Amino acid sequence: MHNHDRLTPALLAILGSAAIATLVGAAPQTTVMVGQAHLHRCDTPAPWCGELVRALDPSGAVAGTVAVYFEYYPHSAPGPAAGTLVATEGGPGYPATESRDEYLALFEPLRASYDVLIMDNRGTGRSGAVNCRQLQQARAPTQANTGACGRSLGARVSLYSTGLAADDLAAVLDALEIRQVNLYGDSYGTYFSQVFALRHPQRLRSLVLDGAYPLDGPDYAWYPHYAPAMREKFNRACERSEACRALPGDSLAHITPALQALRAQPLAVTTRSSDGRSASFTADATRLAILMFGGTPALASVRETDAAARAFVAGDHVPLLRLMAETTVGTDSRDPTHSPMLFSAGLAAAVACGDPPQIFDMGLPVAQRIAARDLAIRKRKATAPDTYAPFTIDEYRGMPLDYAFIDQCVQWPARAAHSSAPTLVPDAPYPQVPVLVVSGELDNMTSVADGAAAAARFPRAHHVVIANGLHVNALPYSRDECGAILVRRFMADLSTGDESCAAQVPPVRLVPQFALHAAELAPARALAGNEAADAALRVVSAALLTAQDVIVRAVANGPGKGLGLRGGTFSTAGAGSGYHIVLREVRWTEDVEVSGEIDSPGRTGLVRAVLALNTPHGERGKLQAQWPEGVGLARATVRGTLAGNIVVADAPPP
Repeated sequence: MHNHDRLTPALLAILGSAAIATLVGAAPQTTVMVGQAHLHRCDTPAPWCGELVRALDPSGAVAGTVAVYFEYYPHSAPGPAAGTLVATEGGPGYPATESRDEYLALFEPLRASYDVLIMDNRGTGRSGAVNCRQLQQARAPTQANTGACGRSLGARVSLYSTGLAADDLAAVLDALEIRQVNLYGDSYGTYFSQVFALRHPQRLRSLVLDGAYPLDGPDYAWYPHYAPAMREKFNRACERSEACRALPGDSLAHITPALQALRAQPLAVTTRSSDGRSASFTADATRLAILMFGGTPALASVRETDAAARAFVAGDHVPLLRLMAETTVGTDSRDPTHSPMLFSAGLAAAVACGDPPQIFDMGLPVAQRIAARDLAIRKRKATAPDTYAPFTIDEYRGMPLDYAFIDQCVQWPARAAHSSAPTLVPDAPYPQVPVLVVSGELDNMTSVADGAAAAARFPRAHHVVIANGLHVNALPYSRDECGAILVRRFMADLSTGDESCAAQVPPVRLVPQFALHAAELAPARALAGNEAADAALRVVSAALLTAQDVIVRAVANGPGKGLGLRGGTFSTAGAGSGYHIVLREVRWTEDVEVSGEIDSPGRTGLVRAVLALNTPHGERGKLQAQWPEGVGLARATVRGTLAGNIVVADAPPP
C-alpha cells in the first residue's frame, strides 16, 4: 500500500523537500500530491515524477492522447520556495530529462530555495517518443525517408508542434498549481521558450535563452547568419593565436587550398574516429563543409581545422580525415542504439517541417513543392551565390539534411493537411518579461547575430556575448563558468550584475601545426638547469601536444577508450569535474610514443601529466608536466629526463 498525502504548494513551501520525506514517520513515502498532480517516486535520479494525460489534438479532430512526463525537484531548505526553475532541451528530438544532470548542475546553487521542473516535450523521451523507423534506423536521413516518416504519422503529423508542447508545459504548471516560472532554454529550447512566452506570457517571471535564434525574420529559411558566423569563428580564433596569426592571410585563406584540393580530387575514406567508431565517407568539399558548419567535435573543430587543412595540402591527410570522421559520427544526433527514447528523429523532423518557414510553400503538393524548391535555388544561385561561402550552394546542400535545412522537408506531407493551430500567430506581441539572451562569440549554429535578433523582439531583453564561447554557454560542458554565473544571477535577481567575466574567457588554444616528426615543431624553451639540446626540446613539444590532443578527445567522448592520432590508445575515467586519462604508446607525431597518465581538472585548475617517451632513435625519457586550464597568458612547465639529460623547460600551453 502506498503512503499517500496531498501537499498543497503552500504546504510544500513551508516544509521543503527534506520534510516531505518524513511526513509519515520512518516509512518511505512513495506518492504525493503537488497541487492537483499525483506524483510518484521515480526510477530515475529525480525524487518525484508525474504524467499528465493530454489530448493529442486539442481541437478534437484527431483522437488519442499523450502522457506528458515530468520530474519535480522540491527545494531543500525549509520555508517558502523562492520560485520554480524550468529547463527545456535543444534538438528538437532530445528529451529534457535525459539532460537532468546538466540542468541540475546549472541550478545547483539555487536549489535550496527554488523548486525545479523538467518536462519531456510531447514526442520525446517518456512523453510518447515518436518512433519513425524510416528515420530512426536509416543509415542517414534522406528527403524520401523524411517524407515517409511524415506520411507514417498520418493524421498525427501536425500534432507534435512546438506550440502544442508549450501548451503542455502550461497545463503541467496548472496541475502543479505553479503560477509563474523562471524558464531556461538552450539551442532549440530557446525556440520552444520563445513560443511559450508568446502563448503563455503570464506564466513567466523570467526567461533565459542560451544559444538563441529568432522565430522568424528576413530571409529566415536560407539561414543567412550561418555562413558569416562560421567564417568569423575560424578567423577570430586564428587572430587570437600567436602561431596562426603569424601566417599570411586569415584562417579561411589557410583552409581554402584544402577545399580546392578536395574539390579537385575527392577521396574515398574508411577510417576511425577518436572513440574507435568506424566511418566510411567521401572526403570532398561537402565533408569539409560539415566539419566547418557542424561545429562537432565542438572544441576540436575550432582548435584543429586550420592546422589540419594546412597539413592536408602538405600531404599529411590524417588530421583532417580524423576530424571528418569525428564529425560524421558527431552530427548524427541518434545514440548508437538508435533509441527514439534518447533522440527521436521523427519528432525532430515533425518540428523542423511543421514550425519554421521553408524556402517553399509547405501547403503545396509535393511535386509542386519540389519544383518551387528548384526554382528558388536557381534564383539564389543567380542572385546570392556566396550565401554559404567559401562553399557553393550545392556543396552546402550535400550536408546532412538537418544541418543544411533547406531540402529537409521537401517531401513532408503538405501543411494544408494539418489540423492543429499554428505555432506562431502573426504579429503576436512579445511580452514585457525580463529576458536574458546568452550567445557564444564563436557559435555559428546560433550566432551572435541570431541572438541579437531574438533579443530585439523582447522589450525587456538583455544580450550578453561570451567571448570565445561556443554553442550554449551556461551548461557544464561550456568552456567557462561565466555563462552559468550570469544565468543563475539573472534567474534569482532579474539582473546579471557584474558581467566582466564575459569578456575574460580565454581564446581557444589552436594547434600551431600538425607534424609528422618532432623535428618540425618549435622547441620548448629551455630554463635554468636544462641539459637537453634543441632536438630533445622539440620532442618535449610533441609530448605536450600529444597530451592535449588526448585531453580534447577525452572531454568530447567522455569515459571509455580512444585512439591516438597516429597510433596507440588511451582510456578515460571520470574524476571529479574532470578526467583521469591513461595513455598507451600514443603517437601524435610518427616518431614519438607517449605513455603515462594525465589528470585533467575540467574547465579550470591544473592539468598534471606524467609521461614516458620513446623515439625510434632509442631515446627514452620521463617527464612531469603541468599547465593551467581556463587561463589566458599561461605557460606549461616540464621537468624530467630525456636521453639521459635533465629537462627543465616551458612552452605555451598546448
